[in-house]
Amino acid sequence: MVSLLARGHVLLEGVPGVAKTTLVKAFAATLGCSFRRIQFTPDLLPADITGTFVLSPRDGTFSLREGPLFANVVLGDEINRAPAKTQSALLEAMQEKQVTIEGETRDLPSPFLVLATQNPVEQAGTYPLPEAQIDRFLVRLLVGYPSPEDERGILRRFLAAPPTPQPILRPDVIRNLQAQVRAIHAEDEVLDYVVRLVGFTREHGRLFLGASPRASLALMHAARARALMQARPYALPDDVQALAIPVLAHRLVLTAEAEMEGTRPEAIIQQALERVPPRRA
Repeated sequence: MVSLLARGHVLLEGVPGVAKTTLVKAFAATLGCSFRRIQFTPDLLPADITGTFVLSPRDGTFSLREGPLFANVVLGDEINRAPAKTQSALLEAMQEKQVTIEGETRDLPSPFLVLATQNPVEQAGTYPLPEAQIDRFLVRLLVGYPSPEDERGILRRFLAAPPTPQPILRPDVIRNLQAQVRAIHAEDEVLDYVVRLVGFTREHGRLFLGASPRASLALMHAARARALMQARPYALPDDVQALAIPVLAHRLVLTAEAEMEGTRPEAIIQQALERVPPRRA
């Protein structure tokens, strides 16, 4: 929900079978928006997701047949199975909220949200997403195995037909909430805290690339969206701390030595939160 209000996109990563796709479909159903699903495969072409012009035999003219990207909510299933050219088309849609078809630029509906799932790169037939595309996701959520108690609850729930999610929002309501996020106030102290957090990653010895200025903006947008969800007209350092790991960790590039030693980007962000105080001494 934070990503939706902050006009960002979400990447869910986890092994097959942990309900990533089910979670995304249930969330999309509650938004009251148009929804399309793209199953990414190695042979998927850009035109398969953006659409293409087709010839009408009746009058001899070309008309646009819109692809699945022309929806408010797009589920990109197993996004890391797509070839580079298709990923580039998705990258333009995520960043610019538009697509280019046969040299013609078309705007996408508003609001526009990509909810993508991917399996770990160790799985056969998957390819690491380029850093430029990973950076376009506002947050990355790691979906692990449920606890025994939660899994027992899942089994009990699915003994009968699961409940159908009902829409509770509309596109115009979502656009209004997104506009309200931009009115959330942030003191210079909060901005300075974000700058010092990302600065910690740029100077870290186990990172080849730290968080970029785009990451700073993303963290600030997400913090303001969280403040709105908690009915506050201002952002706090608590908002920044709560979202630092899901917003920043996937943007970090470890050194080769750190990767060999099993260092996790999440651990480095946790270090930053522990060592960088919200207020200057």
